[in-house]
Amino acid sequence: MTLKELACGCAAVLVLATAPLTLVEADSASTGPVIDKFGPVYDVPRPGYVTPVDLPYRAVFDVAPSPEAADQLNPRIESLARFLNMHVRAGVKTEQIKLALVVHGAAGKDMLSSTAYKTRFGVENPNAALLAALKANGVRIILCGQTAAHRGFDLGELAPGVELALSAMTALVALQSDGYRLISF
Repeated sequence: MTLKELACGCAAVLVLATAPLTLVEADSASTGPVIDKFGPVYDVPRPGYVTPVDLPYRAVFDVAPSPEAADQLNPRIESLARFLNMHVRAGVKTEQIKLALVVHGAAGKDMLSSTAYKTRFGVENPNAALLAALKANGVRIILCGQTAAHRGFDLGELAPGVELALSAMTALVALQSDGYRLISF
């Protein structure tokens, strides 16, 4: 090893040893500026990958899981609020963001109105206010018709603004054909 290589290696170790272990503090997550009560995000002060602020952001979120406890908010649905909040904080204009939520499987229950949810599960829908906030911010909320039929959900039981599709598969293909990018996790 040359003296120059050793010096470079020592400098790299020194930089890593003095660097903070985390980018942000865990208690610094906050909501807003788009949705104030949902979607807490962390500020990332110096990202190496800079968020393009001039792109159109069209994303469709594919959500099937739901918490087993009937009184818990579905964190996967809350991801849409996080997407809105973090990208607007990063400088993307709200009019450049088009989001859709396609729900099927166990998460189908999260699309019920609070009244229908309470009748079926004994508590009001913990997702009702989140769905209303997403809808108020232009998010399309689509429930799989196959899920609704299989689970015995009537159209009148759905939360305000929830659209019914033939299937989640149909909605996902159609939205992706319209330029939406799939986010599935």
